[in-house]
Amino acid sequence: MQLSNSTGIDKMLERYYLTPFYALEFCVGFPANLLVVLGYMFCLQEWQSCHVYIFNLALSDLVFLCTLPQLSYLYANNQVLEPAVCIINRYVLHVNLYSSILFMVWLSVDRFLLVKHPARGHFMLRPRVAVVTSALSWLAVNVEIAPLIALMVKDLQRQNWSNCRDFASLKGGVNPLGYSLGLTLTGYILPLLALCVFSKQMSHLLHVQERALQRRKTYKRPLRILISATVMFLVLYTPYHVMRNIRIWSRQPRGGLPERTKMYIKATYIITRPLAFLHSVINPVFYFLMGDKFKEQLMAKLRNMARKIQLRKEPA
Repeated sequence: MQLSNSTGIDKMLERYYLTPFYALEFCVGFPANLLVVLGYMFCLQEWQSCHVYIFNLALSDLVFLCTLPQLSYLYANNQVLEPAVCIINRYVLHVNLYSSILFMVWLSVDRFLLVKHPARGHFMLRPRVAVVTSALSWLAVNVEIAPLIALMVKDLQRQNWSNCRDFASLKGGVNPLGYSLGLTLTGYILPLLALCVFSKQMSHLLHVQERALQRRKTYKRPLRILISATVMFLVLYTPYHVMRNIRIWSRQPRGGLPERTKMYIKATYIITRPLAFLHSVINPVFYFLMGDKFKEQLMAKLRNMARKIQLRKEPA
């Protein structure tokens, strides 16, 4: 009866919570990120270092959001992913999860250096350096996620390739709890600490500049954006990572928890999953706030397109 109740709660949450939540994230996040990616490709005339990081961040979000319609459909119809699609889906999901916060760290470094070196004299503010940094970041995230692929393959083999399970439900050759804790530390906690450090450093730098300018207010929008991004990741990522590790620990033989407690833990973990990916919907707000030139050029392009469409509709 307990197993039946647990399965019923899982299926209910997947159908009536994950399905609409993922669908909403796609409907809102996909057009916004697509607009950013296309805008950078066709509207931006001069690329700066921050544009490279924003483009990579938007591209990561866009690819991830493309996986949500299928997930919503499968959860709504109580179906499972094909093995190959399952591996690709989970891979893209976790690469996006950890590449997003990493690229936001590089954006914070970029904004801090720009405040410190307004003439863009620092080598880290060069677009070519940003391209190399982005490539190394993608490599680092893929190295972090590589053990998850092996874990998924082993788990699928145990299930006769018939059941696609989430990270916290996997069993395989890799220790799931140790890997999850390591991924939490390297992929989330350290980047979050970096965001906090650069927020503090930028605040101190702006305070020093205000004193040097005899109490004239300095341009603090980069600091507000950086603090907002830090708070966003703290609020969205923390519940997911906490519950993922608790969920994996609860499934260990030495855990000794009652089945009802495990059921509540799993249900809470399911609730935190789509919340963690809300960053893909919120990130475009930061893109438009960080890139004034991009915003101006994009709006000019859209006005020109609207004007051409209007001229075509007018009678000759």
